[in-house]
Amino acid sequence: MKRWLLFLLVWTGMGAMAQVKTPPVYLFCYFKNNGKDGLHLAYSRDGYKWTALNGDSSLLKPTAGTDKLMRDPCIIQGPDQLFHLVWTVSWKERTIGYASSPDLVHWSEQQTIPVMAHEPAALNCWAPEITYDPASRQYMIYWATTIPGRFQAGDSTGDDGYNHRLYYTLTRDFKTYSPAKLLYDPGFNCIDATIQRDGKRWVMFFKDETRNPPKKHLRVAYSKKLTGGYVMSGGPVTGNYWAEGPTALRGGEDWLVYFDKYRDHKYGVVRVHGNTVTDESEKLQLPAGIRHGSVFQVSAAIFDRLPR
Repeated sequence: MKRWLLFLLVWTGMGAMAQVKTPPVYLFCYFKNNGKDGLHLAYSRDGYKWTALNGDSSLLKPTAGTDKLMRDPCIIQGPDQLFHLVWTVSWKERTIGYASSPDLVHWSEQQTIPVMAHEPAALNCWAPEITYDPASRQYMIYWATTIPGRFQAGDSTGDDGYNHRLYYTLTRDFKTYSPAKLLYDPGFNCIDATIQRDGKRWVMFFKDETRNPPKKHLRVAYSKKLTGGYVMSGGPVTGNYWAEGPTALRGGEDWLVYFDKYRDHKYGVVRVHGNTVTDESEKLQLPAGIRHGSVFQVSAAIFDRLPR
């Protein structure tokens, strides 16, 4: 009887251990300086302390576009288990960069996607991001572009004649893309959108790019569908400083929103719960020189194969 009881205790204990899942690791992809050296990665297990990978050297050198920059990188892992990367290739081109990888080490040939080629007056394509919609089984790539004279609001209050709005394209296979459409016009100059699923709706964190009078803070908008209908909620979620490049990580019922305090040459983070915002920047540790990027999760198996 005692042997049988001992066997039962050991067996059930092993079963409980087998059900314990290894927690995911958070990765932060980013660029440094002007983006000429390419993709950098840092990791964290708590969302606050981040350590650079690969000795803080680039894991992917940019080859796409005329200027061959890799600014504002954004990575998500799709249902195909591939990591999909988009980025800004230039300050003035009408294209964005794209590449994919099974492991964040070996990458496909880099592509330039001519998302605004049909708009010959367009000045730029900045800070592209990518979000997957499981309902439509499509990826939405979105970015900020200025088309001079297209929008009256904000036309005289931006920097150097830039008056951005947010645009998007859809794809299932990264080979064919839908014609670019307007994603969001909040009635002012806006850039740097990042969108996440938030229960039964979508949440967008983005930057008010108004220069005169200065705004330069982050706002929040919600929609029931990914491709439009966003409505702003509450006031700014950042303080009396210039902020850009938001990226968001779910923290329980809250969002951790990271952003570049680019005039202060440091990063910040706020915890957003509905309309309640708590600044937690004093807890944040990031690699020196980090610029505008995005946060995502990976499995322990993927993380263990990344160069330290």
